[in-house]
Amino acid sequence: MDRVRRRKKISLEDLLVDGVIYLLGLIILFVTVYPFLYVLIISFNEGVDASLGGIYWWPRKFTLENYEQFFNDSKWLVGLGVTVLRTVAGTLIGVLFTTLVAYGLSFQNLAGRKLYMTIIVISMYFSGGIIPYYTLLKELHLIDTFFVYVIPGALNTFFLMVGVSFFGDIPGSLRESAKMDGASELTVFRKIILPISTPFLATLTLFIGVGHWNNWYDSAFFVKTKELRTLSYLMMEVINKSMVSSGAGSATAQTASATTTLSIQTAAMVVAVAPILCVYPFLQKYFVTGIMIGSVKE
Repeated sequence: MDRVRRRKKISLEDLLVDGVIYLLGLIILFVTVYPFLYVLIISFNEGVDASLGGIYWWPRKFTLENYEQFFNDSKWLVGLGVTVLRTVAGTLIGVLFTTLVAYGLSFQNLAGRKLYMTIIVISMYFSGGIIPYYTLLKELHLIDTFFVYVIPGALNTFFLMVGVSFFGDIPGSLRESAKMDGASELTVFRKIILPISTPFLATLTLFIGVGHWNNWYDSAFFVKTKELRTLSYLMMEVINKSMVSSGAGSATAQTASATTTLSIQTAAMVVAVAPILCVYPFLQKYFVTGIMIGSVKE
């Protein structure tokens, strides 16, 4: 009876408002999801046939040849390998250094803390430019090496500030009680601080990992060896070439294999996005908490 009465209390105005909200939500969902769905559809369709247009909801001529071409091309495989290695190494090093420095700067009695924080804030707002940055990398012998992907981004200044705020909110009594039991500072950090820092670490890992996975900028400016080029740079290179050459010309050139530059590119995009989509659901519960770190102060 109570449920029936509650349903009767819902007015026509409430139903209209709810209907508009759900309709807008569906429209936003469609606009957001359909571009990814379209890329997936084209990647499973014959390239020459896809160049004719008219494909919207499912592949007209289903094929796996685009993915076969992708995985049979050593250029794409090498780029994928470099990207995976860069993402894993860069994420581990970035999370390690950012977390350690943030934890150290969270101590209010740290000698020179104000100077360190001032330098970090200034570096966040001002940059020396591409030429001084290139000169610095050259002096460090990082140009055209794999380490140019990892070392310059070992310390993320934005999340460093977030980490300082997060670690600063942890009660000092936790560290003091552990030290009274004979634990060293490293033991306190490893066995007490890190286990309760899961939201921050998950958010930091997600952002740094996605940044490394999608970054093509440093591969374009600081790497000349083709074997060190990342997957994102190769896709950007294909996009630039396809913009120069006409779509019909590229389709005609590869008619024998029924693939085009665009179809192989979409397959590469699906391969590039798939790992992020697989990892994100496991970090989502920590991600929502992590982005709120430092946003509310009592």
